[in-house]
Amino acid sequence: MFVAMNRFKVVKDATADFEAVWLGRDSHLGEMPGFVEFHLLRGPEYEDHVLYASHTIWRSRTDFEAWTRSEQFRKAHGRVPSTKPLYLGHPQFEGFEAIQTLGGSADAEGQTDAA
Repeated sequence: MFVAMNRFKVVKDATADFEAVWLGRDSHLGEMPGFVEFHLLRGPEYEDHVLYASHTIWRSRTDFEAWTRSEQFRKAHGRVPSTKPLYLGHPQFEGFEAIQTLGGSADAEGQTDAA
C-alpha cells in the first residue's frame, strides 16, 4: 500500500472556495488501476491559515506513479486557476509506503477503528 498526501495551508477566508473546488471536480481516480480511496481532510486552524490534506491510498507506489503520468491526472489537475489565492505557498507532497496495516470493526457511528 502507498499513501500519497498533499498538505495545503488554506487562507482562512478561502476555505469554502477551496472545499468547493475539491468537491466539485471530477478526480478521475476511479478510472485508475490500483486506486483504493481518497479523503480530503480539514485539520487545525492557525493564525493565518487552515491546514488541509488530500490523502489518497494506492495499492502500490507503481500505481501512484502511473497516475501521475496519466491523462486522467492531467484532466483532474487541469482546472482553471482562481484569480483569488486559496492557499499559502505550494502544496507539500508526502508519500508513504505501508510497513504495517491493522484493521478494525465498525463502531456505533459507522466509523472504522484503525491504529
